[in-house]
Amino acid sequence: MSDASTSYDVLVIGAGPAGYVCAIRAAQLGQRTAVVDREWLGGVCLNVGCIPSKALLRNAEVIHTVRHRGKEFGFEAQGLTFDYAAAVKRSRQASARLVKGVEFLMRKNKIDVHLGTARVVAPGQVELTSADGKTSRLAARNIVIATGARPVMMPGTTADGRRVLTYREAILQESLPSSAVIVGAGPIGLEFATIWNSYGSKVTVVEMLPRLAPLEDEEVSAELGKAFAKLGIQVRTGARVEAIQSEPERVKVNLVAGDKHETLEAEQVLVAIGFRPASENLGLEALGVQMEKGQVQVDERMATNVAGVWAIGDVTGKLMLAHVGSAMGIVCAENIAGHPSVTLDYEMMPRAIYSQPQVAAFGLTEAQAKARGLDVKVGRFPFQANGKALGLGDYTGWVKIISEARYGEILGAHMIGPEVTELLPELTLAQRMELTAEEIARNVHAHPTLSEVLMEAAHGLAGGYIHT
Repeated sequence: MSDASTSYDVLVIGAGPAGYVCAIRAAQLGQRTAVVDREWLGGVCLNVGCIPSKALLRNAEVIHTVRHRGKEFGFEAQGLTFDYAAAVKRSRQASARLVKGVEFLMRKNKIDVHLGTARVVAPGQVELTSADGKTSRLAARNIVIATGARPVMMPGTTADGRRVLTYREAILQESLPSSAVIVGAGPIGLEFATIWNSYGSKVTVVEMLPRLAPLEDEEVSAELGKAFAKLGIQVRTGARVEAIQSEPERVKVNLVAGDKHETLEAEQVLVAIGFRPASENLGLEALGVQMEKGQVQVDERMATNVAGVWAIGDVTGKLMLAHVGSAMGIVCAENIAGHPSVTLDYEMMPRAIYSQPQVAAFGLTEAQAKARGLDVKVGRFPFQANGKALGLGDYTGWVKIISEARYGEILGAHMIGPEVTELLPELTLAQRMELTAEEIARNVHAHPTLSEVLMEAAHGLAGGYIHT
């Protein structure tokens, strides 16, 4: 533990994808840098979020192929057993490997790592309390708040790790629930529905809003609903949870939809209704840092209204996604160091849901574009007409590109289908570089690849589909 004389150019509080990336970039730009976290390097994403969940989803994908596509692929498997605990173990190994990678990057970039709870006690002064209760002081010209967010629970409900879970308990438990109610149809809820359903759990997804993936394009939600129905996942949309009753052997979830009341029973309930910024108990209010509903307010440079205090990632409430936090971290470090940087457009940030089928999107939906009075053109192409998708035996869904009619400006894209999360970068880069749909169409795509669906949708916008 460093003593009170330790002083830094940049001190980052929080070592998740926003914080550790910010620290690396700051160190690259010649800043003496440290990072503080009370629990772990890599944050939620590497330890109990993005990474282990994707490992479990890969297991789910393999099981989905065995269970639902065996006949199509020409094999029949009998007497198979699926060890969920082994899948969880594999997911932990993936997480551990990446955390070790972050540890290496800290050493490589000569970044000091302090484990403990941090609190800003004065301008440029941070008090650090270690797990054993010992305190010390760290000084820094610039303090970056990157403390992330924590899950929202419904009033009167507490996660007990046995019957009522948040994502954290769900990702770590080695036992598979025989039945589960998932409250919330955002990315976390949809991904756990995919995992548990693939392993044979009876899953019901409850969403207060009228559709699954309620923030995505309406057609995507409808397509996802059809796919979930085929998989046997029950869905209750437009339903509000009135109460969750935890009992020794089961949990009851009381719903109301209009004037209809329903009680669901299951072994477990996963509450995945959203997150709130983890901005409390940091000493920010005493410094006069501007907050709004717990969100630390920042400008395009990631600076707060208090000189020397910056904030990035989920704690700002801008867009609670790991890759957005990392991008904010780089911008923040560059602005601290006086290095040229960029301005982020949060509306055009990529979004990904790794359900079965996958969902990927960025920018405006068709409805949003029309609501803004824009003259819209839509190019849409199905995976059913794509050779690679047919070869994979996975051809549900389509790609939909939204453009402005007069000049061909790309306004957004919405995709559902095989590996669509991997197709986002071409479109987001095109939008950022102000390319038109015709330029995407003229870009030669290797054949056969899933990316040809992007080319075909762009051809539709530019003058005519080729293969439909």
